[in-house]
Parts: sequence; C-alpha cells; structure tokens
Amino acid sequence: MPRIRQSDVDEVKARVNIADVVGERVALKSAGVGSMKGLCPFHDERSPSFHVRPQVGYYHCFGCGESGDVYSFLRAMDHVSFTEAVERMAARVGFTLHYEDGGPAPETTGRSRLYASNAAAAEYFRAQLMTPEADTGRRFLGDRGFDAGAAAHFGVGYAPKGWSHLMDHLLAQKFTRDELLQAGLVSQGQRGVYDRFRGRLVWPIRDITGQVIGFGARKLYDDDQGPKYLNTPETPIYKKAQVLYGLDLAKRDISRSHRVVVVEGYTDVMACHLAGITTAIASCGTAFGSDHITVLRRVMGDDSSSGEVVFTFDPDAAGQKAALRAFADEKRFAAQTYVAVAPEGLDPCDLRLQRGDGAVRALMDNKAPMFEFVIDQRLKDFDLSSVEGRAGALRAAAPIVADIRDPALRPGYVRVLARRLGLDMPEVQSAVERAARGADRAEKRDAQRGGETAAPVAVSVTMASLPNTRDVALERGAMMAFLQYGHRIETDLFIRALQTPFGHPALEAVRAALASTDLSQPGWAVTAVEAVREPFRTLAVELLTAAFPARTEEGAVVAANDLARGVLLREIERQKAELVRGIQRVAPGSEEGRNLGLQLRELDADRQRLIAS
Repeated sequence: MPRIRQSDVDEVKARVNIADVVGERVALKSAGVGSMKGLCPFHDERSPSFHVRPQVGYYHCFGCGESGDVYSFLRAMDHVSFTEAVERMAARVGFTLHYEDGGPAPETTGRSRLYASNAAAAEYFRAQLMTPEADTGRRFLGDRGFDAGAAAHFGVGYAPKGWSHLMDHLLAQKFTRDELLQAGLVSQGQRGVYDRFRGRLVWPIRDITGQVIGFGARKLYDDDQGPKYLNTPETPIYKKAQVLYGLDLAKRDISRSHRVVVVEGYTDVMACHLAGITTAIASCGTAFGSDHITVLRRVMGDDSSSGEVVFTFDPDAAGQKAALRAFADEKRFAAQTYVAVAPEGLDPCDLRLQRGDGAVRALMDNKAPMFEFVIDQRLKDFDLSSVEGRAGALRAAAPIVADIRDPALRPGYVRVLARRLGLDMPEVQSAVERAARGADRAEKRDAQRGGETAAPVAVSVTMASLPNTRDVALERGAMMAFLQYGHRIETDLFIRALQTPFGHPALEAVRAALASTDLSQPGWAVTAVEAVREPFRTLAVELLTAAFPARTEEGAVVAANDLARGVLLREIERQKAELVRGIQRVAPGSEEGRNLGLQLRELDADRQRLIAS
C-alpha cells in the first residue's frame, strides 16, 4: 500500500483533539490545567491513572506505563494498521490525504472494509423495513409499543426472505464475497454462499464510537428453523464478550450520571430509553461478563462508590442464574450494584407496554442492593425453620457479607442476615469474620504463588523515584514546563534555559533530548520524548503528561517562565561561586583577578535583568 506523506500524517494529528477520540471510550475529567484523566483502557484499575494532554496530543498511564499519540491509541484499541488509523482520523476532520507516489488515495482494505460493509448492510436493512414484505416486522415492533420513529432512532431494519438479496446488493457496491464472509454478513454452506440474516427483524450493533460492527436478528416466521435470536459471529471487529448494545447511545448519560442499567435484550434497551432511562444497555448473544464490566467502568469513570449499576433480571431460574453470575464479578465495580425485578416477572419491554413509561422508571426506583438479592437467593434453598437449615444458610451466606468491600456497609448486612435467619448478631458476626479470614488467607497464598513465578521487572526511572531535593524539584518542574509550555515561554529565555545542563542524570537525559530537537517542527515535544533513551523514557513521558501545578492556563504560562528563569538564576549562582573561588586563588590586583571581577559583574547584571524581566 502506498505510504501517506509524512506532512499529512503530522497535519491530521495536529487537527485531531486526542481527548475527543479517547473520550469516546474513556470517561475523562479535568486533572488540572491542560490535563485530563480517566480509568486506563489498557489495564484494570480502581483509581484513574490514565492522563491525556490534548495540547500535545499525547496520553500516558502512570499505572501500567502505556503511552502514545492518537494513532497508537487507535491501533491498540481497534487493532487497525497505522495507515488505517491515519485514514480514519483524516476522514474525521475532513482532510484529503496525499500519498508518496502522487496518486489518489487507495481504496482502504482490511478492517476498514469490514466497517464499510456493515454500514452498507445497515442502510439496506433499514430501507427494507419499509417494503410490503416487512409488514410482519413492522407489526412485531408495533405490538411491542415501538413506532416508526423508535425504529429509526435505533436503526432497526428487516432482512428479506430469500437466498442472497443482501449479498447481491453489496456485491453491486463493489464488496467482495470474501469481505462479506469475513464480516459475518453471509455464510458458506453446501449450496454456496448465502445471506446470514433472512426473514428477520434486524438491530444494528454499534461500537462505542457509533460504527456498525454487527447485527442481532429476531426470527419472525414459523418456518424459520433457526434460533430465536441470531447474532453476527465473531469477526475481527465484532467480539461479543466486549460489545454492549446501546452503549453508543447511552455513553454520554452514563458518563454524566455515573449510572448504568443492564437489561437483557434489544427491545428492553429500546423500552428503557423511550421511557427516559437513557443509560440502559445489554450484552449481545452472551452473558454479561468481566470484559463488559471493564468497558463500562471506563465509560462511567467508575473510581468511587458514588456510582450505580442496576441489573434487571427475570425472576425465573435463568434470571436468577444470570444474577449470580453478575454477582461473581460485582467486586470489579467501584460503584454500588443493585438488582431490579419487575412485578409479575415482566421485562422492561412488557412492563412499558402494559403499564406505561412511568412503571419502567419506577422499576429502577424500587431496586434492591445486589448483596441483599444474592443473600436471599442463597437462603431460599434452606429450611430456615430448622436448626440444621439455619446453620447451613449461615455458612452459605456469611462469605457474601464478608466479601463486602465497603466497611461502612458490612455491619448493616450482618444485621440483615441475622434478621433473615432469626439468629443473634454475635453468632452471625463471628461467622462473617471467619469467612473473611479464610478469604484473606487464600489471597495471600495466591500472591505468594504469583511471587514465586513472577519474572523480574525492568526498572524505569519515574517522577516518583526522583529524590526529594530542592535542585531536583527545580529541574523536574522546569522539564514539565519545557515540554508542556515551551511554546509559551519567552523565546530567548526558553533557548537559554534549555541549553543549561541539569545535575540529575535522568532529567539531564530528557533535557538533552529536547535540546537536540528541532523546535520549529510540529509535535516537537512528543518527538523529543520518543527520542529519550531508556531507562529514562518513562520519566520523559510522565513529565509531558503529568498535571502541571497551576490553577489556570495563564498561571501555568507565568509559572513556566519563572521556572526557566529559575534554572538560569541557579546556573548564574553556580558560575558566581566558581568565579569567587578563582579570585581568591589569584594575586590581588593581577590581570587575571581583574578579568574574573569583570565576569562577576556581568553575571550580576545578567541576574538583575532576569529578575526584572
């Protein structure tokens, strides 16, 4: 594939706001002047250590060390090639790329073609919903309380009966059979290639950025021998364990409210959103699991217990099993988790249809804490009228209470369990404490086993590892200022300060890399950081992305200039001390002494000019 001109690569990166791109996947909040932070998308964490600096177009995680620009972020998150990442961002900002051979942009391949084919299929299905054949599908939606406006909002479509209507349509649009097979839009059988979705109502499944990556289809006709719901198979862009239906529509409100409602199906998501619960999402063709939790936590900004996750489950055996599976992963949320079960076992779609939007909203208001729900599920299998039954129930439920991470909540659930069992508080408290000690011992054993096999970790210099001295503090602050606000420091002052050697070897390595960088080129700070040799590169990245200690942008500019002056004033004091020692070593009144005295007065004058500027 022809190479994109480097000047275009740089121009596109300069035009893209990296915070907007990252913010589509991670809830970002202010971390000081010019800095934003959120939960790292590259590793699981409780507190946000992932920092983004839009001004320099760079991100860095102070927890796992991942860092890079908008292209590296897209490549890591979406598994696209460098060229595809540049092309995607160019399309985003409306920039026409040029290639080194001077020709027009080549037709994109690989993952980009999968996105394009899914988008074309979604348009086809939407158009088909308006055809006479789709009357059954329209009646299905209408019977569930969804009008044409609701269908359009969620992009619902119809896959016509037949063998290859979609395939023929997309082949005419210059897609290939191999591309359609790879996208999961068609299937290979003994009679050849045919449409995967036929005679079904179809929901487009979008990723968090709103791109169609697959479909969920519900059968409509009795002669359809397939499953009730049929989903896109696993493809390079569709991973069902990581996909949440409706997240593209819900992400903004989830991020703002720190609340998410997990329902079980496409129509439940639609019903909740239309009833005003716009934070509803659902898993796609698989159980809600740990990968889904990881995605949601980043969108929620789930770093405190103030958030809420509400699960809706059917009260039948399958729903109870789903609730217990969700509980197994509950501790992965920092937010508090709840369960909402509708009266008479109605799901949100049926509840809205029978009792209206208000009943759906009330369902969320009547939620019960997840721990209370699971305790009740554990107790229902025991005969609490017998001593043996109460003893067994206590053994089964005590670990649940012991597992409550919030120490302020645990005593309350000890009382709840004691009331449920009809036992004295001290007896229940003792059982919970025994369960907690057993869990702690198991964790220690696991940690020891992990320690025995853990590979040695390479040591990198970080901001936290720097010594706490006045000189190092000045150099650290100055390098943060140089990398983040060098373009706002007075030009002569910046150049002089940047050429002044530092005392700490790690900070000197960063300074030297920046001093040898062409500051007239766009993205010079990132270029300098990437040129820093190991083991000092992590330190350079942290200096570039860490929150700058200032309240406002204007304050940061003033502080950056002051730090540059501080570096020069320190150097002047060092040179003065050397001159004074030199004067003391030569004969009074000698020519050498007079020259040293002149240099001393020049330094004093230079110092006064810096102080006055």
